[in-house]
Amino acid sequence: PTTGTPREKSRLNQILLVRFEPAQLSEDTRVLGVAGVVAYSGVCTHTGCSVTEWNPEARHFLCPCHASEFDPRASASVIGGPAPRPLPMLPLRLANNTLKVAGPFSARVGAKKK
Repeated sequence: PTTGTPREKSRLNQILLVRFEPAQLSEDTRVLGVAGVVAYSGVCTHTGCSVTEWNPEARHFLCPCHASEFDPRASASVIGGPAPRPLPMLPLRLANNTLKVAGPFSARVGAKKK
C-alpha cells in the first residue's frame, strides 16, 4: 500500500477474467466491467483455495476444494457451497483500446482471517 507496487508472486494476485454479452450482466456487475468483460479474484472466500473450475452449463465459477459456486454475471454471488461471500470484483476500464485495472478489489481477497 505505501509503494503502490503489487505483490509479486502472491497467489492473492490470481484473477478470473470472463466475457459475457453486456445485457447478461446485472447492473452492479456491468458498471465495473468493460463491454461485458468482468474480472474477479481467483481466491475462494471460504478457505482461500484457488477457484480453477468452470461449470459450462450454468456458466459459473467453481472452487474444487469444497464446491463453492459463484455467478460471474451477478457480481460473483454465491450460488452454492460453503463460501460466505462473493468473490471480490476488480473494476476495469478501457484506455487506448487496452483493458486496464480501474481500482482495488471490491472487498478483501481470500478467506476471513481467524
